[in-house]
Amino acid sequence: MGSILLAILLLAILIVVHELGHFWAARLMGIEVTEFGVGFGPKLFGWKSRKHGTNYVIRAIPLGGYNAFFGDPDRMPEDGKEPAEKPDPDDPRNWANQNVWRRMFVVVMGPMMNFLLAFLLATGYYWIGGIPTAVGVDPYISSVSAAGPAYDAGLKEGDILTEINGVNMLDGTMDTLLTTIGSYQEGQPPLQVTVQRGEETLETELTPEWNADEGRMMVGVMIGGRYRISSEPATLIDAAGASARMCWQAGGMILDALRKLVTTGEGLQDTSGPVGIISIVSSEVRTGGFQAFLELLISISINLGLMNLLPIPGLDGSKLVLGIVEAIRGKPLPEKMENAINTVGVILLLALMVLMTFKDVLKLIG
Repeated sequence: MGSILLAILLLAILIVVHELGHFWAARLMGIEVTEFGVGFGPKLFGWKSRKHGTNYVIRAIPLGGYNAFFGDPDRMPEDGKEPAEKPDPDDPRNWANQNVWRRMFVVVMGPMMNFLLAFLLATGYYWIGGIPTAVGVDPYISSVSAAGPAYDAGLKEGDILTEINGVNMLDGTMDTLLTTIGSYQEGQPPLQVTVQRGEETLETELTPEWNADEGRMMVGVMIGGRYRISSEPATLIDAAGASARMCWQAGGMILDALRKLVTTGEGLQDTSGPVGIISIVSSEVRTGGFQAFLELLISISINLGLMNLLPIPGLDGSKLVLGIVEAIRGKPLPEKMENAINTVGVILLLALMVLMTFKDVLKLIG
């Protein structure tokens, strides 16, 4: 339960930081925020700022957030009903009457705050703990086929093969393990395997089998690698540089994965919604503790920032595109057209959210 609460806390931090980006940018631009909300659904509690008149609201479902700007029909306060009095369309405080560049700045600052959060966290992480450098890799079993030599030998996901026939497999490479298995000849005695499973050390026998499709001996497992890390002390400037490189590389990997998802469908089975993310985070936190929590917070923050910049109706990227069109035309798109685009986008996003949640639940109970 504690790890699940930490996972929900992680999502809440990312959401609040994102929405604070919009909020602070609006304040800076002199745009009135009528309500700042964290979560969706029924209101749990809230308070009103005497200085600015903004309502701050905490809601029951901590999987989202919003800023309601004065006169913006797409960002009305989420109380389930419209205000008693609709704002005058000619009121200069209205969102639509603000300069388009100011509105675009408010929109883009949500994702930018997610990038900034990732950069600052990674910088602090490297500055305090040192810059990690991979000095080797230790192989482990990442998955076991339902039928095969490894399954018959009782091997399980997460097992570490420490020795085979008395030879050390943890020499900082994956080559020794793969070569030992691949060079097995049919008719030879079974491999004598020493396995580390948590705090236990186990002994078992393993007989590789020839796989005609692969053209090599296999045991029915997927091998993963855990890097051996050595941390070097870093100055603040060194830590900031390492953080920037890490964020840039992580962003590139996310964009590449998104490109493959759109063009070939690769990775579709691994995509997750909020339920799946909570499950993954809670599982990682259970095994990796605070370090895993911090690393996930950094990577998911970058992911959230990039996803929100996609030009999909309902996301910040779509609002930026509409703002650019407005700046080029010198006037906004017809209100009905813009409302239709936003409505379709929100419906599609909600449908995708329901579908991903259903998929996540099936995966959990399966």
